[in-house]
Amino acid sequence: MRVLLTGSSGWLGRFLAPRLRSAGHVVLGLDVAPGADTDVVGTVADRAVVDHAFGLGVDAVIHAGALHKPDIARSSAQAFIDVNVTGTLHLLEAARSAGHDRFVFTSTTSLMIDQSIRDDTALSAVWLDERRGPLTPRNIYGVTKLAAEGLCRIFSQQHGLNCVVLRTARFFPEDDDTHVHPTGPNLKAIEFLHRRLTVEDAADAHIVALAQAPTLGFDVFIVSAKSPFVRADAAALRSDAAAVIARHFPDAPELFARRGWVLPTSIGRVYDVGHAERRMGFRCRTGFSDVLDALRENRVLPFTHDPTYVPVKELQRTT
Repeated sequence: MRVLLTGSSGWLGRFLAPRLRSAGHVVLGLDVAPGADTDVVGTVADRAVVDHAFGLGVDAVIHAGALHKPDIARSSAQAFIDVNVTGTLHLLEAARSAGHDRFVFTSTTSLMIDQSIRDDTALSAVWLDERRGPLTPRNIYGVTKLAAEGLCRIFSQQHGLNCVVLRTARFFPEDDDTHVHPTGPNLKAIEFLHRRLTVEDAADAHIVALAQAPTLGFDVFIVSAKSPFVRADAAALRSDAAAVIARHFPDAPELFARRGWVLPTSIGRVYDVGHAERRMGFRCRTGFSDVLDALRENRVLPFTHDPTYVPVKELQRTT
């Protein structure tokens, strides 16, 4: 297939494009910033740009381009609506007109985090799966991604366009912009317990979703490394997460201490990926056990941490 990949110059795009080609597809990249895998430079907020891309010959769409949470500090609410909502509408309309049978949309678990979860005051860890609702995102990023999911749903229901929505957990390489302690690779390692995946696994999930979209119809999937925890752990995770981790992984405290890392005292949310495993047949290759294996064997960590990473579109803005 000739696949239009939006966000082709971004962090996910640079891993997804070569995987698509390895799967036998031709990739047509669209991004606001130039890049090795970008053929059309422009914004999906401009319908003329989308029409130009489709005019080059497109069989399917993976819509991974978006304004993200860090963009809140530098972009207006209207810009989020233009790119994340109107841009998605442009792509869906073009795909419908072209008679496509599949559309994959990169969404985010962030839209499931309302202010009560963000405040982290619950007595037990909150178990998050696709059935949770009503959803009340806490910022413009989450609001616009949820609206875009709704557009995918109605295009599937009203026009028969098979749309697969992937709510991806964290896979960015840079430091977290809100956490003070722990930070860096220590924080990322912890997050593999409950809300992180590698960018490679995120890319692979899109390949699977693209292949299975005609069978799946419309569906929403949380995509994250499988958590070792079960719902019965919820209360203990909130009160003494380190003890729960040590019960599942007895040498984790020593391995973390050897690196100068700390284990969390409390975990407030866990992403349940069971639906993606059961219906889409997808499971992330890398999990917390792989992090511990790397620590035991003094190998390179199985995830990317790059505190100097800056999105290509931001590099453009500052030059």
